[in-house]
Amino acid sequence: MAILRVNPTRMELLRLKKKIKVAQRGHKLLKEKRDGLMKEFLSVISRAKSLREEIDEKMKKAFKCFIYASAYQHPIATYEAILASDAKVDLEVKIKNIMSVKIPEFNISRKGDIFNYSFMNTSGNFDLALKYFDEILPFLVKLVEIEKIIDLMAEEIEKTRRRVNALEHILIPNLKDTSKYILLKLDELERGSKLSLMRLKEIS
Repeated sequence: MAILRVNPTRMELLRLKKKIKVAQRGHKLLKEKRDGLMKEFLSVISRAKSLREEIDEKMKKAFKCFIYASAYQHPIATYEAILASDAKVDLEVKIKNIMSVKIPEFNISRKGDIFNYSFMNTSGNFDLALKYFDEILPFLVKLVEIEKIIDLMAEEIEKTRRRVNALEHILIPNLKDTSKYILLKLDELERGSKLSLMRLKEIS
């Protein structure tokens, strides 16, 4: 620990005591924030895990259908069917605040039709594959949103943890040690003053 460079006066001692109280209050609030963030972080991690598993299952179905379609369907028919789609997706991003962390919220709106082609030249598996891929899109957007939230929350947790540690292991101990140092100095001065008065009395 380190003793801060201050004048060992009663005014300085009172000022340090106030600083200690403020630092301890800040330390308590930051610990509560860190614990709250950790709880929310673990909840988001769990949501991301479940969502990934759901997307994996849907992807397996979509690719299985697409592979079957590719085996029986002419590549040109596949290419033309994909080009014929006039489907469009608009992405809207809103910002929410969770425990002073600004997190994104993605919302998509769709226009057009992915099935804007003739079913004469495509197989049922191809149509199913496109249907599955179309259904997966909102899940993928939600996963991107959640993974961004995870990154932002992890960063905020680390910053909060560093602040908690700095207060707990550096600032508060330094302030307390400095207060003790001033008390010792004031006691020394008081004893010195008493000795001086006693000598003066003896002389007189």
